Amino acid sequence: MKRNDKTLDLSVVVPVYNERDNIAELSQRLTKVLRGLKLSYEVLFVDDGSDDRPLAADAPHGVSGTLAEILKAKKLDKNISALTLAKNSGKSQAYIVGFDAARGDIVVTMDGDLQDRPEQIPDFIAKINEVPGYDLVTGWKYTGKGKRAKSSERFNALVSRVTRLHIHDTNCPFKAYRRDVVKNIWVYGNLYRFIPAMAYWQGYKIAEIKVENDPRAHGVTKYGPGRWMGGFIDLLTVFFLTQYIKRPLYLFSIAGTISFTLGFVIELYILIDGIMKGFISHTALMLLGIVFIIASIQFISTGLLAEMIIRVRQELQRDVPVYTKI
Repeated sequence: MKRNDKTLDLSVVVPVYNERDNIAELSQRLTKVLRGLKLSYEVLFVDDGSDDRPLAADAPHGVSGTLAEILKAKKLDKNISALTLAKNSGKSQAYIVGFDAARGDIVVTMDGDLQDRPEQIPDFIAKINEVPGYDLVTGWKYTGKGKRAKSSERFNALVSRVTRLHIHDTNCPFKAYRRDVVKNIWVYGNLYRFIPAMAYWQGYKIAEIKVENDPRAHGVTKYGPGRWMGGFIDLLTVFFLTQYIKRPLYLFSIAGTISFTLGFVIELYILIDGIMKGFISHTALMLLGIVFIIASIQFISTGLLAEMIIRVRQELQRDVPVYTKI
């Protein structure tokens, strides 16, 4: 089916997974707020393969409880739509689908668990439209995190130091984007947590506002105990993507130089020790030094290959940096 590409003032993208008990209240509050803005709008619920049971016995056969509630909400507000994924694919995939379908000049993202308040959407719009204006406004959940507050603060401090983007809460799902940002940002895995950093390193202007964080009323959290470890690994990925994706040889050269230096020092020590003693007594250590030197050659070679791949890609796609025409 061909999609209507008529541009709207505002799109709200809400990824949901097994949130049947929250859809009705959330959709009603969204409709009330968005109608009050006097803007053309759409609400895109991205159902990420929900498999919960419907609340009503007369729900369509084969439809999850979450999707059934979205369809009910659509009857009350024709601006509500459901985008369904065939299986649970993760939040990044839900964002990709929502961003692709969004027709708004401004795109707002929020979670479907009622922890983000729809009533604060006007605050995001006001901030993004400030003079000289911003391309992305992210929320800062400064209340309501409970025991997670300290660990969250430490993680966000680490992210701020690594990415050089000084915001308090990189993982807050409540955000507002200019249309140009969502059409140019590509997320995968769990990198949706670091969208502000990726946008910042593309040259977009980032701002932050405080938002409330209400306790979850229904359902269960979708975050497991390995969330922070996964976040750290994703941070390493973002560090490479934002600072070395255009110049990978820099990173591999650093690793290669360190490896070669270690190997050279080890071999020099063995040589001096062997001259003084008249024989080589550190065979295992000598082999370790050789391994470091070989590894340094591999690091440099990998960096050169990466540089050539990027060069070919740029020639084929003609990447154009973000710029402003005055």
